[in-house]
Amino acid sequence: MPGSSESRYIRLEVISGKNIQVPSKRIPAGIYISINVDSRRRWKSAISVSSSDQSVLWRNSVTLSSHSSPALSVEIMASFELGRSLGGGEVIGELQMAWDEVLDHGDEPFDISFPPVCGDHPSLELKAAIVHSCDDQDDALIDSVVDCEIARDTDAGHAQLAAYVTSETVSHLNDAVDHFQLVLDQCPVSHPDHATALTNLAWARLKGYIRNDVDDIDATTSLFRDALALRPQPHPDHTSSLYNLTEALTWRHNKKKTATDIWEAAQLYRELLPLCPEGTYLRSIAAGKNGVDYVINRCNNLPIDASDEGIHLRRVVLELCPLGHRLRPAALDELAYALQTRFDEHGSIDDLDTSIQLRREVVSLCPEGHAGRGMYLNNLAFSLTSRFDHQGKPNDLDEGIFLHEEALRLRPLGHKYRDYSLNNLGGALINRGDIDDITRAISLHREALTLRPPGHSRRDATLNNLALAFQTRYDKSHVSEDLNEAIDLYRESLRLKRLDDPNRHTTLSNLSSVLCSRFRETQKNEDVEEAIKLCQQSLAALHSLHPDRHYSYFELREAYMSRYQILHDPADLSLAIENFRLASRHPTQGFPERIREVIEWARQAEVCGHESALEAYQMCFEHFDSHVMTRSSITSRREAATAFRGARSLPVDAASCAIRRDNLRQAVELVEQGRGQQWSLASRLRTPVEDLESANPTLAHNYLQLSKLVSNAAQSSATITDRAAADRAAIEYRRLTRQWEAAVAEIRNLPAFARFLLPPSYKDLQAAARQGPVIILIASQYSCSAIIVPTSGDPHHVPLPSIALADLKILKDRFTRAIRESSRMNPRESRTDLIVLLRIIWDQIMLPIVDVLEHILKLQRRSRIWLCPTAAFTSIPLHAAHPFQTKPDRSGKEPCLEDLYICSYTPTLSALIRSRQLMKKRVPPSFVAIGQGQPGAGKGKALLAVDSELELANRTTISGDEATRAGALSALQQNTWVHLACHGKQDPKQPYDSHFVMRDEHLTLLDIMERHIPQAEFAFLSACHTAVGDEETPDEVIHLAAGLQFSGFKSVVGTLWEVDDSVAKHVVEAFYGYMFGDLQKGGVMDCTRAAWALNCATHAVKTKVPLEQRMVFVHIGV
Repeated sequence: MPGSSESRYIRLEVISGKNIQVPSKRIPAGIYISINVDSRRRWKSAISVSSSDQSVLWRNSVTLSSHSSPALSVEIMASFELGRSLGGGEVIGELQMAWDEVLDHGDEPFDISFPPVCGDHPSLELKAAIVHSCDDQDDALIDSVVDCEIARDTDAGHAQLAAYVTSETVSHLNDAVDHFQLVLDQCPVSHPDHATALTNLAWARLKGYIRNDVDDIDATTSLFRDALALRPQPHPDHTSSLYNLTEALTWRHNKKKTATDIWEAAQLYRELLPLCPEGTYLRSIAAGKNGVDYVINRCNNLPIDASDEGIHLRRVVLELCPLGHRLRPAALDELAYALQTRFDEHGSIDDLDTSIQLRREVVSLCPEGHAGRGMYLNNLAFSLTSRFDHQGKPNDLDEGIFLHEEALRLRPLGHKYRDYSLNNLGGALINRGDIDDITRAISLHREALTLRPPGHSRRDATLNNLALAFQTRYDKSHVSEDLNEAIDLYRESLRLKRLDDPNRHTTLSNLSSVLCSRFRETQKNEDVEEAIKLCQQSLAALHSLHPDRHYSYFELREAYMSRYQILHDPADLSLAIENFRLASRHPTQGFPERIREVIEWARQAEVCGHESALEAYQMCFEHFDSHVMTRSSITSRREAATAFRGARSLPVDAASCAIRRDNLRQAVELVEQGRGQQWSLASRLRTPVEDLESANPTLAHNYLQLSKLVSNAAQSSATITDRAAADRAAIEYRRLTRQWEAAVAEIRNLPAFARFLLPPSYKDLQAAARQGPVIILIASQYSCSAIIVPTSGDPHHVPLPSIALADLKILKDRFTRAIRESSRMNPRESRTDLIVLLRIIWDQIMLPIVDVLEHILKLQRRSRIWLCPTAAFTSIPLHAAHPFQTKPDRSGKEPCLEDLYICSYTPTLSALIRSRQLMKKRVPPSFVAIGQGQPGAGKGKALLAVDSELELANRTTISGDEATRAGALSALQQNTWVHLACHGKQDPKQPYDSHFVMRDEHLTLLDIMERHIPQAEFAFLSACHTAVGDEETPDEVIHLAAGLQFSGFKSVVGTLWEVDDSVAKHVVEAFYGYMFGDLQKGGVMDCTRAAWALNCATHAVKTKVPLEQRMVFVHIGV
């Protein structure tokens, strides 16, 4: 070796360390190396954080003089503070080395090994070199050895704690605690080392608690909590203090099973993990199976808490399980379960939707072969069937049944959870209501019952489910054996249920229901009296907003109603009506159940002559409106509207009820509120806001923006087929709808806008009659009549005693046959059947109305009138009513309706008002004629007269290959006047799929409705079936002509049945002749002339066009 030891300087580099474990098994804040130069001086490396593989990297260097000591002492030290240190820390390993031994390795790095710790030898990688001067001290950290009492006691405490952990000798623990307590006593709250002293004492006590050598964990936890409070962010030891407290809480939960501890630990881990860099030792421990995974598992095993706080904590646990985490499926499912439970207790659809979203993700994370897939499929299916019960979406039930079937397949005979799948699938099948499904459900529940023999903790639930299956089959088939079996099973289920069972109220309510059914069969008073008591017990068990109170009210009114029908006690009827009211208004139950209840209320009130009938009708329309508004797409709104038995006649029945109570104004309001709800809902998003813009521009802008967002969300949701995506879209739609509703509520707070978008009053609706009376024809099961809304004053009632609802249905069928037969006849043949039918319309329907128009309203001839037919009246050509007889004085023929007046139709009064409002904004007219006479293979026969018909319009023409769906839509949007000649098709099953046949794709009603064309004025639809609605919802008036009116066309000519294009051109030619006859004299294109022009045209072509082809054209709008 060059040079003597007395004069050498040695450059020593500490590169890294391996297998660095702490004897006391505490998690160090960092590791440093201490090299003792002499008794007074030592060199300390930087404190470096351990990696997950227990290695440490320093790359610190120091230049030392070898003459100060013949050897050097190297220590690996654990520091429990990254900030200010108290004492040296805990010794991991110590090694004495001679200088020559250090220099033996030349310039190459070398390893030195220390005595084993926890079975592994810690080691360091060093590098040494001789240098000739000590001029490189930049990174040398030479400290004077501080010899103070609290530092000595702290280091002694670390040593004793390490000895305790390695030897399990309690005396070492006691000594450690004593040392750390002495230090704490000397470090009061104001001392800078107080937090460190708290932490050291707490760790010693925690180690003793873990090994059952210390009893008090509460004081230990408080020490850690106090230390954390003294180390807020961004204190360098905040992270380690967080971890320390999680350890104390976790161990306290481990031994005491206190739920609050594990929940708090979870919340601390949510803060801790982002502060632990990837790859560090603390991260590997905190994120490992004994750290956060342990906490997650314990949280997942806790009982479900459906409180707001409980659900918040479940969300915290889920945040601890990012994508790819092995415990994520369980955390998702537990949160879903909590949300489902809160939904069951409070009825918030947001909770149920979120639960379904979470459970869909769980299923996606557990593919075929996953041990938990059966359970997760079952849970998702359960949530879907719950949503079906609440919202009535058939897709949810179908998917739920499919998933339950799949879960049952994964749980064959002998599977420990097969009974759950049998029960759940059976319950879902009962919901579908088909008799075969119900019979299969009974079989499934019977098998489940064998798997839950007497003594089984869940036997009562299966007994209840089996009873419900028998009850449902009895409701279908009325076999008394099923009813008696259900009663016995419910009684046995109730006997097994504890008084505090959360589902006891369900069995009480169900038993009440079957006892009522038996009372109606046997009229034994004890059954109905027991039923009433059971319902009262069920109600007493539920808080005031529990969704299931609805069912208890339902069963209670059923009991009172049943007794009233037998004993006729008015008190029972009053009680029944009050429970109808409570059930229908119960805010946390889904709209479908409430709507079914209020429909039954209206029916029973009518039957019993109770004064609450109008209240029931009013509430029904309000519920319908709210329910349909929850559906995002137009087609799903119609599905919702048609899902209720007895609902289609509600608007006319409500109007009839008001008429019978001599309240004609309310009759007009109710029939308007109940009809055309699809158009009403859609038009809300297109309501003109000029007045609002003047009063409050900010509110107007916000409303318009939200209306656009809601409308766009509705349109986009219609094309979504993926169930999960559809759920997300529905949630987003509901979020936007709530914002829109809040904006509307804010607008209503303005003095002049209190009724903004509320159902219109009679005064509002009378604006429809500004240019002529509107005649509403009411076709109810209770009475048929007409209400004439005049230009001013009260409405007039016109009874139609000669015709009933059944007669109208027969008349409609006769018209259908007569039109079909006429289409096969020679044009010159007499249409005898049609003439007979039109005479009936005149005599029994229109003549009494004309008498009022002429003699009471003094309406001048050739004035305009608007017909607004309802229900069965919508299928009858009222405008063509004709007496077909000679005047008594033989001076000529009696005039028909169209001789007397210019007739138009309107789907609703609101539609007519809206069209007139849009007339305020007029632009220079532009006219396009669109024709498609050669639609292509499979799309209908060629229409040979289309091209010649387009020439009659004498305007810009789009036809042939250019008459495509896109071309037609573009033309509709760019022109104010449109003539359309092509095949038209009304879809009776899905009216929104009604369409015009173009060259490529169909131009559907939905396509038209999605366009907003406020500048549009007039459309002539020379196509078949463009002004006739569907049979299932006639009062919704969903047809192509109404769609064009909704999109912005104020005046539309449409057709009621098939058009013969070879003769229709005569009507078209005459129509445009009258329409544009005065243009050359300086006249203007005026869409309000269309009704007059059509009236004149049909009169003018009597000799050329057969009766049914003149009657086919009708005018709608202004």
